[in-house]
Amino acid sequence: MNTPFSWHDRTVLVTGAEGFIGSTLVDLLLAEGAKVRALVHYKPYAEKGHLAHLLGDPRVEMIAGDVRDPGRVMDAVAGCDTVFHLAALIGIPYSYDSPGAYVQTNVVGTENVAEACRRHSVRRLVHTSTSEVYGTALTAPISESHPLQPQSPYSASKIGADMMALSHWHAFELPVTVVRPFNTYGPRQSARAVIPAILAQLHAGAREIKLGSLTPTRDFTYVTDTARGFMAMAACDRALGHAVNLGVGREISIGDLAEALIAASGREASVVVDPARLRPSGSEVERLLSDNSRAREWAGWVPEVSLAEGLKRTSAWVAENLELFAPGRYQV
Repeated sequence: MNTPFSWHDRTVLVTGAEGFIGSTLVDLLLAEGAKVRALVHYKPYAEKGHLAHLLGDPRVEMIAGDVRDPGRVMDAVAGCDTVFHLAALIGIPYSYDSPGAYVQTNVVGTENVAEACRRHSVRRLVHTSTSEVYGTALTAPISESHPLQPQSPYSASKIGADMMALSHWHAFELPVTVVRPFNTYGPRQSARAVIPAILAQLHAGAREIKLGSLTPTRDFTYVTDTARGFMAMAACDRALGHAVNLGVGREISIGDLAEALIAASGREASVVVDPARLRPSGSEVERLLSDNSRAREWAGWVPEVSLAEGLKRTSAWVAENLELFAPGRYQV
């Protein structure tokens, strides 16, 4: 009989820990008894993002740094049982403006993390990918064997990062798993993503909701489900050397999503297409729908939060934190 996996007293590094998914993962790890080392992006004004509520908590060691700095990463990894690598440049529109920055942070940064994990013999590295690496679905639902299509500089950099991580499994037997979240959403997400962008406009009183293309479909996963998936993959030996999708397995168009958000917010508004928010025609991913069989069968991971409930929770959080958003400005 297998002994249930326990996080109690394990030292865990989370890169990108101050971000949306990273901070949620930190909260769940702490609740399970882990000791968390949080690598946060250095800022001269000492802002800690969504980890501010944990300042002074003895269970959390915060390290300011940058994954592009191999020495800093090497120091951060030392003594860790598990490393969750979430630090990345993630905005798709900004990748059109600065593709080189995405290569440096996402590809070179991942190499630095993987090499540090190899040198320090960590038990497990969980590397964060994205459903964007698949591009527009050629077959649906999308399994992990679906071709990878670099339809934006962002997705290209994440494909490169995934391959760098997996190369360390093949070449050096580094115990690494690649997780591919499908459109994570929830409290703490920034306005660069579609759900908080819509909700911020609604709660600011807008009567017209400005969006890009309304026809693409996405598979939205609530943030705590995604974070639980990360933890499940860190305990799943069968996932070593593989990519694993974390998605619900249901799709909704952006237009229908907007209508659902209008209902969840209790507001009244109409939806209009803003040309400034449209992706280049060859870069738009028209359909994302996950096959989550591996996560379910290998690790017993099942999403728990329905889209209706998740949108309700997210709407309430945006309404309470509207000062964090600039609803009238398109956030790249």
